[in-house]
Amino acid sequence: MIRPSAKCVVVCLVAVFLGMLAGCASGPPIGNSIVQIAPSSALIAPGQSIQFEAIVNIPNASPLFQWEVNAVVGGSPSTGTITSAGIYTAPATAPAQLMQIGIRKQQGTSTITVYDPSHPAPGSVTSTQNPLVASYSIAIPAGASVYVKFGKDTTYGLSTSSVPAPSTGGTATVLVAGMLSSTTYHMQAVIQLPNGSQLMDSDQTFVTGAIPASVLPSITTQFTGVDTPSPGVELLSLIPNPTPNLLNAVATDLAGNVIWYYNLPAGAYPFPIKLLPNGHMLVVTGGSVNDIREIDLAGNIIHQITAQQVLASVADIPSFQNATWDGFNHDILLLPNGHLILLASIAFTMNNQPGIPDGTPVEGNALIDWDVQQGAAVWTWSTFDHMDLSYAPYGINDWTHGNAVIYSPDDGNLIFSMRNQNWIAKINYQDGKGDGTILWRFGPNGDFTLPNGQAPIEWNYGQHFPTVQSPNSSGVFSLMFFNNGNNRLVDSNNDICSSPGVVDCYSSVPILQLNEYDKTATVLWENVLSSSYSICCGDALVLPNGNVEFDVAYDIYTPNVSYIEEVTKTQSPELVWKMNVQGQLAYRGFRIPSLYPGQVWTTYAQQNMRKVPTH
Repeated sequence: MIRPSAKCVVVCLVAVFLGMLAGCASGPPIGNSIVQIAPSSALIAPGQSIQFEAIVNIPNASPLFQWEVNAVVGGSPSTGTITSAGIYTAPATAPAQLMQIGIRKQQGTSTITVYDPSHPAPGSVTSTQNPLVASYSIAIPAGASVYVKFGKDTTYGLSTSSVPAPSTGGTATVLVAGMLSSTTYHMQAVIQLPNGSQLMDSDQTFVTGAIPASVLPSITTQFTGVDTPSPGVELLSLIPNPTPNLLNAVATDLAGNVIWYYNLPAGAYPFPIKLLPNGHMLVVTGGSVNDIREIDLAGNIIHQITAQQVLASVADIPSFQNATWDGFNHDILLLPNGHLILLASIAFTMNNQPGIPDGTPVEGNALIDWDVQQGAAVWTWSTFDHMDLSYAPYGINDWTHGNAVIYSPDDGNLIFSMRNQNWIAKINYQDGKGDGTILWRFGPNGDFTLPNGQAPIEWNYGQHFPTVQSPNSSGVFSLMFFNNGNNRLVDSNNDICSSPGVVDCYSSVPILQLNEYDKTATVLWENVLSSSYSICCGDALVLPNGNVEFDVAYDIYTPNVSYIEEVTKTQSPELVWKMNVQGQLAYRGFRIPSLYPGQVWTTYAQQNMRKVPTH
């Protein structure tokens, strides 16, 4: 394939036509016209093909060249062949020497190495800026991929995701994470060749670094013996409360051992942190720093979004003019198209609003569809445009307090949790084409009704972290969330919990069936945490084994201790596993299958690697 410079396209085509008329179209060009051959080097497997192209810099150069391998036009069976179109095919057996791809009577060559499966070059393991993360590098041919098995002995036990080779072959690097500090690990690369065969690297060892005890979170766990915990690791977004200067973006095994962390700047905390499908982490930083970071497992920043970038992008949008920016917080959503939904707080000073004294600040929320490639906002939504200020169950200072947003794939809309409205709302987003209308509001004084006996006590109050629990996300579907229970109304008289003579406030974890057609809802399952009342934060998930996990972040009955529980999803839920976090607020804490998309780290494998304490 020939890629002439833009200025010579026309004259080159004329030259081709004239050459064909003269009967010499296959003849060599005149003079040295090659700037470079691309790619400049490649590592390919025996029998594999790769396309080369020549880039010319002389306007009247003919684009018809005679490709060579080691100075032989067309190549040979022992060194590989190359067509007149620049397609090189390696020999079936890897030759000992390197091959030079060139063009007859032209300058510039490209180097080809044919990968020898019988004598692969060993990989190497080095440390990274994170003492718990190793960098495993190994050369693999184009079209191949590699993953790493690792463990405390040569039975390994855990695996990373696969990493593809560079497009022209070469060194692939796998970041290996999920290890204890100050421990020797064995690891081995597994190479998947383009023909489907596998190769194993020799065993490598790596000694993880130490973590100062002074920065380790105070975490303990309990296995009750009821059922087996669902596989995976815990990903924690911790906030100093009251202990500062501890690691706060961490992953632990089910024994509570820290196996990965991201060291945020002093005074910053994850608000929250999420695992991305590409194996990176997405972090909203709260505290002293407020930005959005995509990081790899070693902690390298791959992409960053600052408040200044976003503010510049929305400066001309009326909804944001004269607003005070109070930062990214509480959640972030990756969309199927690669965009991000940013959740931010914005405030306005009210004047000439009925019932609100002039000069009163009101803080609400904005949702911003951020096109990462363009670095621009392509759709926005504001509570000030779509909601009534007269409805403020918790006052207008912190009017809405949005804390979670999820995507509804069935209709392309967004489901948004606003704890200070006691509402979960579906917003007309339609994959960026919607007008932002609120389609429904679920919660007290919203658009749905509950059966007699379930309202008002079963409504959501100060809720967090809604998730869809059915295959569909519209029509008739199931929704789960952590119901904090703030100011829960407990009877038909609308008595507020913990009032004199009224039941104490409590949190719960319900799964409800919502019917969008007739706006009815009913409780399908609920874990009533009658002795727990978490006034903020938290989350809830159904785990792959069918159990339910939830984060009780700020229980007034356990000061300075957050706890995460896995329970059976039965009529009378039983405790399977519990994690206590002392001195930090577990804003979010939930199970992920592993630190690598597509990999599930079983409890059994982790227990083989670690001493699992019992309590």
